Amino acid sequence: MRLKLRSALPAALLIAESIVTAAMAAPGPASPPLSPPPPLDAYGELPQVEDAALSPDGTSIASVTHMGGERRVIVLRNNEVVLNASSGTTKVRAIEWADNDTVLLTNSATVPLFGFTAAKYEMNGTIILPLKPGGESGMVFAKNQAIAKTTRGRYGIRTIDGRTVGYFGGIALDVEGSQPRWRHGRSTLYAVDLKTNRARVLAQPPAENHYRDWLVDRSGNVAVTLDISEATGTWKINVPRGAELARGVDPTGNVSLIAFGKGGATAVYAIEDEDGESRWFEVPLAGGEAREILYDTGIERLFVDRSSGDMVGYRTQGETPQTVMDDPAHQSAITRIFKAFSGREAHLIDWTPDFAKVLVRTTGNKDSGTWYLVDVRAKRADPIGYERADIPPDQVGSISVVGYKAQDGLDMDGILTLPPGREAKNLPVILLPHGGPAAHDKAEFDWWAQAFASRGYAVFQPNFRGSTGRTDAFRHAGDGQWGRKMQTDISDGLAELAKQGIVDPKRACIVGASYGGYAALAGVTLQQGLYRCAVSVAGVADLRLMYSTDIRESGDSKMLTKALREQLGDPKAYDDVSPRRFAARADAPVLLIHGKDDTVVGYKQSQVMADALKDARKPYEFVTLAGEDHWLSREETRKRMLSEAVRFVEKNNPAE
Repeated sequence: MRLKLRSALPAALLIAESIVTAAMAAPGPASPPLSPPPPLDAYGELPQVEDAALSPDGTSIASVTHMGGERRVIVLRNNEVVLNASSGTTKVRAIEWADNDTVLLTNSATVPLFGFTAAKYEMNGTIILPLKPGGESGMVFAKNQAIAKTTRGRYGIRTIDGRTVGYFGGIALDVEGSQPRWRHGRSTLYAVDLKTNRARVLAQPPAENHYRDWLVDRSGNVAVTLDISEATGTWKINVPRGAELARGVDPTGNVSLIAFGKGGATAVYAIEDEDGESRWFEVPLAGGEAREILYDTGIERLFVDRSSGDMVGYRTQGETPQTVMDDPAHQSAITRIFKAFSGREAHLIDWTPDFAKVLVRTTGNKDSGTWYLVDVRAKRADPIGYERADIPPDQVGSISVVGYKAQDGLDMDGILTLPPGREAKNLPVILLPHGGPAAHDKAEFDWWAQAFASRGYAVFQPNFRGSTGRTDAFRHAGDGQWGRKMQTDISDGLAELAKQGIVDPKRACIVGASYGGYAALAGVTLQQGLYRCAVSVAGVADLRLMYSTDIRESGDSKMLTKALREQLGDPKAYDDVSPRRFAARADAPVLLIHGKDDTVVGYKQSQVMADALKDARKPYEFVTLAGEDHWLSREETRKRMLSEAVRFVEKNNPAE
């Protein structure tokens, strides 16, 4: 079993961190010959460790693993297996501990809902897995016919009078008649006794055309409520019995409750101001003026105490992210841990309340994904699992950050992955823009980029304007720039690599998924003369169709309408940047790949692009992934996607 605890790293990683760091940098003996490239399926397989969590007492690790084509939930207690069970056919999204004897598994499924604005929805559920006899197992809300078997938001786990209680958003049902029916789609807040799976209403749903969010304190009571009008964008934050803490107006609804402040005496919330800047505020629960915190600090991740909901730290965005913890002892420990893993992307995953044990995931050069259990007091780190054990370190293509300037002078960067064993000179290249577009790529192992690199291609993942990971101004620089500056940012990266002599610009293809799929289509229709082929996976082909579909499926939400127009620009100009409308100008072969169960970018987007290319008599292929969603959650179809994409690229842009 791959997840079983292994022996500690030589000399104990943390105690010998200077030796480890020096060994990574120092020249050694002549490198042995490269091992043979792994089969393509080794990259397309789901990670052998998908997620893991550490029990509060630090004695147990729960994980979602992938073995023999099957997802399994495995729990190790003091290195002994206490649970090894199939997770079934649903798509597992996360695993966590509710207490030392109860595991919660979050999954999702694509389901049809008749009578709603969309034909299919991706619905989340939470499964209770007790490790001691006497506890109820199964889906949260399974014992109450008046609540739909789906969880809509997580509001914490609390210990109340010695019992473990989970707080979940849920959908109330009308149970009169032969079939239960949804009353509406607005969430009610429920408190669920996780031993009995009995639920009670903790807070009522919002009024029609309103959205509501809550903070639950350590005593299990609703301490703060956020209410937003979807019609006007008016928002207010209240404590129970109506005392108001803050209010404002945001037409796009970009207001959110974050957590309690230190000690639970304040509430932390975030808003996006008129200039598109995210701002965080802290307001006393007893009333008083809100003060701005973390000014001019981009937050990548927040760390929250699981027993209280209090904010205990955060990780910043940027080229050199920092992890900041409130407790000085915790800060000292995490600084030493990250120093020991210098040279790789290291992520704090989970920790015990006293920070004596920490779960860390690493990835990067010579590391295709490793999970470590760190004993802070013993200054020891043990690898507990490998995501892709079939990909040896010498077959992980070199990963680096390349900076460049866009045509208008804006500073850019992107991630360059090089083929193992090949000189970084005049290489064939794949441009691989990310999805989102509000996302960003990091200098870490990317299974898709590494798959192409293993076949002899340099791969460049540009963080074009509109990407996250930098400033809010950089993210909003992409507003209204689909198919325009966001598109030329990508080809400007190609030009920089060609200027440095790393790639041959005449041997380039563009490949991407979601927004990246849109960019791939735009690269051979809105732009010409740049790419020898394009691969679009679940890509947008028609902005007007996307806009109208999203608005209809939201129930004509005014907040979503405002947000989409802010991001995409004036709807009158959508046809000007829709690849479907320019299919006749396609100057390279196109491969379209789309999952039939995609609830984010509809399958119809690839259908209309295929029809337009066919009508224009342009070369294209169309691959349908039956039963697949937007995230390529199924291993079988993920591997098929990868094999089809690589085949198509090798046909139209051979690496040799």
